[in-house]
Amino acid sequence: MYIDPGRDAWEVFKSLPRDQPIQMLNLVKLKPRADYPQGHPDHGKDLTGLDAYRAYGRTTAHIFKRLGGRQVWAGKPQVMVTGPGSEAWDIAFIAEYPSSEAFISMVRDPEYQVLVAHRTAGVADSRLLRLEPVSDLGEGFGE
Repeated sequence: MYIDPGRDAWEVFKSLPRDQPIQMLNLVKLKPRADYPQGHPDHGKDLTGLDAYRAYGRTTAHIFKRLGGRQVWAGKPQVMVTGPGSEAWDIAFIAEYPSSEAFISMVRDPEYQVLVAHRTAGVADSRLLRLEPVSDLGEGFGE
């Protein structure tokens, strides 16, 4: 299961150009019940993983927007047509940042680092793929 970036992938991410827009494809599988740690205000409440993930989105939205982030696409996953059926996702979206430096700033923001506990409590597995936006699209797939 993958919840947070691995050290090697994070180093590659930071080594790529930091001054151009990026998009981040997010695939999220939620826990049936949120799992907050002892001492967190939501510990022991009967919250779902979706409740926790929505709290993450709500509470961090102002940081995301302040850094120039925006959601550019969202879809409701239905069925894995190609690939393992075990990789069924509950949430899929693409977030865009004006630069990878903006994303790094978000992750390092002290307030964000506290609020990300909602994400950790609600997410069972995830994938996060950095994309370079392509503006000169061809007529066919892969062009």
